[in-house]
Amino acid sequence: MDRQIKSANILGCLFGSAFGDALAAPTEFLSVPEILQRWPPSGPDDLPDPALVTDDTQMALAVGEALVAAHAADDLSPRGLEQALRSAFVAWSESPDNTRAPGRTCLAACEALADGRPWTSATVAGSKGCGANMRVAPVGLLSAWGIGAEERAAIAQFQAALTHGHPTALAASDLTAFTVAYLAEGGDSGSLPQALRDYALSQRTVYHAAWLGDLWKRPAATSPEDFIARGWDECLGILDRLDQALTLRKVAIDPCLFTGEGWIAEEAFATGLLCFLYFSDDPRRALKRAAVTAGDSDSIACLTGAFAGAALGLDVWTQDWRERIEYRERLLRLGEGLQRSTTGER
Repeated sequence: MDRQIKSANILGCLFGSAFGDALAAPTEFLSVPEILQRWPPSGPDDLPDPALVTDDTQMALAVGEALVAAHAADDLSPRGLEQALRSAFVAWSESPDNTRAPGRTCLAACEALADGRPWTSATVAGSKGCGANMRVAPVGLLSAWGIGAEERAAIAQFQAALTHGHPTALAASDLTAFTVAYLAEGGDSGSLPQALRDYALSQRTVYHAAWLGDLWKRPAATSPEDFIARGWDECLGILDRLDQALTLRKVAIDPCLFTGEGWIAEEAFATGLLCFLYFSDDPRRALKRAAVTAGDSDSIACLTGAFAGAALGLDVWTQDWRERIEYRERLLRLGEGLQRSTTGER
């Protein structure tokens, strides 16, 4: 689409992701009956006090701030962005605030990155956990810098690859960033499922070699194209399940039963998107639906909020929520950094 993203959509996406994370953080690891028992009659519908986030928002900030740092240094090359991401990820992993049940894959990969290992050996090759794409939303906003679709796709996959080396982690992160960009640039949510399928098919054998290097070299892969196609095929499979769920439209049933519990990347993407598409004009209701799930509720709701905010802008979120959310100032600074870049300022 290559339209200019408005500042309201940038901030709406960043804050929406954090709101979903904070709303659903207390419901993660609980069954739906347990959630309803603790927050009768239908689950949480307001941010907790204090409105604390999880590692999902912490890592999304790390990705976004690394992007801004690399861009400010005029080095969004694979090497330049690797250095910025490595620094941001290691700083996150060693931070005293890293106490929010971080994922094992991210911790293991960050420990290896901190030791100075090449990222292709530091990554957890077999992991396609949702940590790859619960943090990718800032990449979807990069058209504000004049970044085209091909480079956005490569960056989305690259930031995932530093910790999650499975091809489905790469493809799902790319698909998540595409969705953020599509919605932030004014795309119609009703046409989104078909746009996602068309995009996945167009990318099925596209391997971004300048960014991913020899990551593809696994015993089961015969070529770079074969490697990445395995990831896109799993994403096409989850899009089939998303289409079925949208046709049935049983919004009162836990969406995890249709598109998965969200512990893995493609399921987190699809279930988060399903919650948004159920209530594309009512973001607060979408977040509540995402929070009342039996799976990785905070990651699901984090993605739901990113999609809703990208589509609808900052004003759909109440001022009270914007003032109470943890890391408010960092979210604002990241949004400002992206906005400054739209006018050529550094």
